[in-house]
Amino acid sequence: MRNFNRKHDEIRNVAFATPRDSFAEGSCLITLGKTQVICNATVEYSTPKWLNSKKSGWITAEYSMLPRATEKRNNREITLGKKSSRSSEIQRLIGRSIRSVVDLETMPGIQIFLDCDVLLADGGTRTASINGAFIALSRAIRRLIKKKVISSNPIKSHLAAISCGIVENTILLDLDFDEDSKASVDANFVFNSNLNLCEIQVSAEKKTFSESQFIEMLNISKKGVSHIFKLQNQVLDE
Repeated sequence: MRNFNRKHDEIRNVAFATPRDSFAEGSCLITLGKTQVICNATVEYSTPKWLNSKKSGWITAEYSMLPRATEKRNNREITLGKKSSRSSEIQRLIGRSIRSVVDLETMPGIQIFLDCDVLLADGGTRTASINGAFIALSRAIRRLIKKKVISSNPIKSHLAAISCGIVENTILLDLDFDEDSKASVDANFVFNSNLNLCEIQVSAEKKTFSESQFIEMLNISKKGVSHIFKLQNQVLDE
C-alpha cells in the first residue's frame, strides 16, 4: 500500500495558497503531500545584457532548499560558495518550462524572477516548483496588466508538471521521497493545458524500461496534470 493510501495512478493532495501580505508581485505556496514550496515572482524593469538589442522580455528562475527541508540538515548553498549541480539543473528546468508558454515579445524590457524555495521536501520538489511558479507568474502578470504596464496577457497556456516512475515493476504517479529512492525509473513530465509536452525528463536509474511502459507513464501523467490544471484554474479565479 502506498503512503496516503493512494492508487498507482493517483497524485497526493495538492493545495495552492496565495499569500495576501507578500511583498512579491506574485506569490504562491504549493503543498503536494508533505512537500511544500513557496514561489515568488519579482518584476524588474531591466533585461539581461544579451537581450539589449532584442525587443523581448525575459523570465528566469532560482531554486533552493532550506537546510531542514529534509530529514537531516543540509548546508546552505551560499555557505558552500556555489549552487549544487542539482539546484542549477532544476532552476534551468523551471525557467525553460515557464518560458515555453509565454510570449516574451509582448513584455519588452521586463524581466520576471521566479524564486522557488523548498520548505519541506518529500519528493516532487521540482514539479511542485513549476506548478507553484506558474501561479506566482500569473498573479504578477495580472498586476502588470492592471497597472497598464503591458496591454495583453503574454501567457499562452497554463503549465503543470508531475513526476512518475517505476518502483518494484509497478508504474506509480507522483512519487514521494520513499518511492523515489527505490525507483528503477524516474520521470518528470511538463505539459501545457492542451496536454502538449513542454519537457520530458526520464532516466533508467537501475534498469531499462520498454516503450509500452513509457507510454503508460505518459498517459497517467496526463491524468495527474489534468487535476492540477483544475486546481490552478480555481485559485486563479478567486
